[in-house]
Amino acid sequence: MRKTVVGPLVFLLSLGQFTSSYAAPIYQFPVAGCEVNFTRAHHDYAASDILAKAGCKFVAPIDGVIDEVSRVDTWSGKVNLGITRGGRSVSLIGSDGVRYYGSHLRSIPSNIVPGLAVKAGQTLGTVGSTGSARGTSPHLHFGISWPTPADIWWVRRGEVLPWKYLNAWKEGKDLSPVKEVNARKLKVGEIPPEPKK
Repeated sequence: MRKTVVGPLVFLLSLGQFTSSYAAPIYQFPVAGCEVNFTRAHHDYAASDILAKAGCKFVAPIDGVIDEVSRVDTWSGKVNLGITRGGRSVSLIGSDGVRYYGSHLRSIPSNIVPGLAVKAGQTLGTVGSTGSARGTSPHLHFGISWPTPADIWWVRRGEVLPWKYLNAWKEGKDLSPVKEVNARKLKVGEIPPEPKK
């Protein structure tokens, strides 16, 4: 009678040891199908502007649930209210608990509504120049923060510099901002004071 020997590779595969090596990345770069250039820093606060042609796709950087959608550009340079500076915008609460915010959008698909579950890479809008970006080159303002009530715009716009995460995601590497976001929240509080300007 012949004995069947289960080799170590088969045994490890049965334990699921190799599944993560071939898993799709958790994070994706938030602009798809277009050449981009993005900033290391942003004026006044932590965010990045991702320059791309108008109409390029803004996509979900991770699986998550749509948090806020602003379809109407109500920004006025005369009053320059912080809450309206983003123009058309979408924010997503990722499966990692982090909020990802994209603004100055030209358009937002009609199916993108608060509460909708989305997958990484799903189109959330298109790059534009709405809000305080009127008259500038098209770009996606990209902010990383933690979830807050809707009127806390100064957190939503960005609390952690996205550059190193954007750089990693562009190269197909999974780099999570969770630790840095949690540290920042601990430092400034869940709802830090509204900036004077």
